[in-house]
Amino acid sequence: MQKNEASAKNENRTEARQGEDRERREGGRERGGRKPFRREEEPEFKEKLVYVNRVAKVVKGGRNFRFTALVVVGDEKGQVGAGLGKAAEIPDAISKAVQKAKKSMIRVPIVGTTIPHQVIGVYGRGKVLLLPANEGTGVIAGGPARAVLELAGVKDIKTKSQGSNTPTNCVRATIEGLKALKTAEDYARLRGVSVEQLK
Repeated sequence: MQKNEASAKNENRTEARQGEDRERREGGRERGGRKPFRREEEPEFKEKLVYVNRVAKVVKGGRNFRFTALVVVGDEKGQVGAGLGKAAEIPDAISKAVQKAKKSMIRVPIVGTTIPHQVIGVYGRGKVLLLPANEGTGVIAGGPARAVLELAGVKDIKTKSQGSNTPTNCVRATIEGLKALKTAEDYARLRGVSVEQLK
């Protein structure tokens, strides 16, 4: 009798364990009544490597090489950022640049497929003129500015670089220009009037 009781208890325990395992697989509560951990979905960002620069430092034993990477990150829905990363290896420099770019994201006001108004972005000796364009024009811009505008989600725009053409200055000047953009609603809010009164 005792053997039968012991075997029955063992069977009950195994069934209980199997039931707990099944609940966990199906997304039930874990031991202690805690809910299963779920990671929050982050918005998907696209990355573009704009420029990689190699710097050599001459030392007693030879030359030490380090790399600088300029990366633009955006979701093509109005969010964009740029970052500069430095490291001894190119992949490390790129990953640092991506992290910095995600920390410095800005929101770009987009009206239809273009920007609300004309603006000039200035950073250091870099100066970029941004002009709104009709639908179907496309992105008329050089390499560094094009990367920023495409990842920001601007489909139609004309640009002209009027200062330094170095990639870093060009990217930063473009972002400064996008920062300065305001919609009609923003101006109406600043003046304390309606959008119709502005027109």
